[in-house]
Amino acid sequence: MAPIVHVFGALVTLLCAVLLLRHYAQTRSRLLLWAGLCFVCLAAANTLLLVDVVFVTDRDYYDARLWLASAGMALLMYGLIWESDRP
Repeated sequence: MAPIVHVFGALVTLLCAVLLLRHYAQTRSRLLLWAGLCFVCLAAANTLLLVDVVFVTDRDYYDARLWLASAGMALLMYGLIWESDRP
């Protein structure tokens, strides 16, 4: 059951990233770009979680997952702080 949950988590975050970046391509709203890039990092972290838990059991990818998720949150924070007040 756990692998199914991890697959759905990775797919949902990837779908969110695709939808946000596709809407950014249409409207050129920079906040959508930063949110989309955040979700790309989160999708990579979730995919790495799936690989870590299901496929590779002899190596721990915790640090890589943490760095990817932190990079995604940093991108989103940058977008929220610096880009939200621009017209």
